[in-house]
Amino acid sequence: MNILLWHVHGSWTTALVHGRHRYLVPVNAARDAYGLGRARTYDWPDTVREVTAERLAREDVDVVLLQRPEEVDLVHTWLGRRIGRDLPAVYVEHNTPRGEVPQTRHPFADRDDLLVAHVTHFNELFWDTGATRTAVIEHGVVAPVPRWTGELDRLALVTNEPVRRWRVTGTDLMPRFAAVAPLDVYGLGVSGLPTRLGLPADRLAVHDDVPQDRMHAQVARRRAYLHLCRWTSLGLSLVEAMAMGMPVLALASTEAVEAIPAQAGVLSTRVDTLVDAARWLIDEPDAADRLGARAREVARTRYGLDRFLADWDRLLEEEVCVSR
Repeated sequence: MNILLWHVHGSWTTALVHGRHRYLVPVNAARDAYGLGRARTYDWPDTVREVTAERLAREDVDVVLLQRPEEVDLVHTWLGRRIGRDLPAVYVEHNTPRGEVPQTRHPFADRDDLLVAHVTHFNELFWDTGATRTAVIEHGVVAPVPRWTGELDRLALVTNEPVRRWRVTGTDLMPRFAAVAPLDVYGLGVSGLPTRLGLPADRLAVHDDVPQDRMHAQVARRRAYLHLCRWTSLGLSLVEAMAMGMPVLALASTEAVEAIPAQAGVLSTRVDTLVDAARWLIDEPDAADRLGARAREVARTRYGLDRFLADWDRLLEEEVCVSR
């Protein structure tokens, strides 16, 4: 099957393109948001091929995976085909709703020409999609090579644009944890954090846009993983940390309450509880090891790559068959 999709979310796309299909990824000279092409900091197989907008109309495309509303128009403009009529389509909803939650209407509500696939059950619950068909395919991750060792008495976070997104990413909470142990923050747009938070170098270190394999190796040496997002689907970096056998501390919001069961980490809406738990794991490496072992078991079972790819195979085959 030839699948057209834009490179939007690196970790999610990395999992998907490890399937048995061929994947066409738009590329342009600027490598901008609509032509990013192949990943440069993730390991993608040779079955992923870059295609320019000019060439797409000559490509054999079986199904398109949409991830942004404007991609519907791009399909029509670049391929000369209409989704749901000339080409089967699935809209992958990666995000929690915004606006007047839980009344937020999905941009593809009440459509009969596509299916909306949510990445978490929380998202399906909170988005109002009207009569549009929906499905949930939970995340899957390529199992990181490093195993958690936790020999450094430090806490790791992975987040993108924490200065701009601030309360969404829980950036305002970081100083409370930095008082317990030094923080290492990885991701995009993290370089401005020390100045914005006013934290010295011995309490906060930032690591901007580190390639995924190197990032995993570094994160695995920290004692625990912090997930401070107030409003997000489910950070794949959280699942990856669990898959490495790392203990996690997370705000009990959105899908995190389902992803982190008892004995795999500490969840709470009380920040003081998480701060105390961070102190406990720093002081008790054996306790961190026990939590991490359970986290790894959960992640590899629930968010394993084989399950993820099998779920997507079934859904895509059904959608392609329905359209014929």
